[in-house]
Amino acid sequence: MSEAGKAPKGDPREADKAAAKAEKKAPKKREEKAAGTKVAVGEQAHDPNYTPRFKKRYQDVVKPELMKKFGYKNAMQVPKINKIVLNIGAGEAASDSKKIQAAVNDLTAIAGQKVVITRAKKAIATYKIREGLPIGVKVTLRKDKMYEFLDRLITMALPRVRDFRGLNAKSFDGRGNYAMGLKEHIVFVEIDYDKTETVWGMDIIFNTSAKTDAEARALLEGFQFPFMN
Repeated sequence: MSEAGKAPKGDPREADKAAAKAEKKAPKKREEKAAGTKVAVGEQAHDPNYTPRFKKRYQDVVKPELMKKFGYKNAMQVPKINKIVLNIGAGEAASDSKKIQAAVNDLTAIAGQKVVITRAKKAIATYKIREGLPIGVKVTLRKDKMYEFLDRLITMALPRVRDFRGLNAKSFDGRGNYAMGLKEHIVFVEIDYDKTETVWGMDIIFNTSAKTDAEARALLEGFQFPFMN
């Protein structure tokens, strides 16, 4: 192009061309950014290099301490958490399908995986419960999701419990399992208090491979469970 045909410096046409080129590149950049964005709770397992923080703690800290404390000769003898069961009882809302669905949505948000509805096995006339009526929701967590929930429970949920003084150390069942309860499920950060119509109580059961309550307590203390003395 001759000097006469070139657009003068600072010509608006040059700015328009530059803006058009930037607009074409923008979608690609947004796609690349989205591909690199961290995924939501419970979806980290898609990353082959991802290891839950508390799972790593078990391998690096808890396991060696238990071997030293109880004198295990084989690493396979060291107790571990097999699964965590979460349960919300919603019997008072059995006749209201909307409340049952709300409990399903809330527990799903807390657990990070699909939950199941528990139904009455027999009719109880006193409580106006018919056989097969939905009375609650539950979910069982294992492997990475179990460790993720445990991390959020200890580091974020329990500190938000009103007037929290520690966990009852007498709630072991004699076979290495521990049960605890929460009066308000809204202590979990996944629940938006302003959008919650009903505050549910929640039961949490820790199933471990420990053979005694002493071993089970030492295992849970390794994960910084705040037991009362």
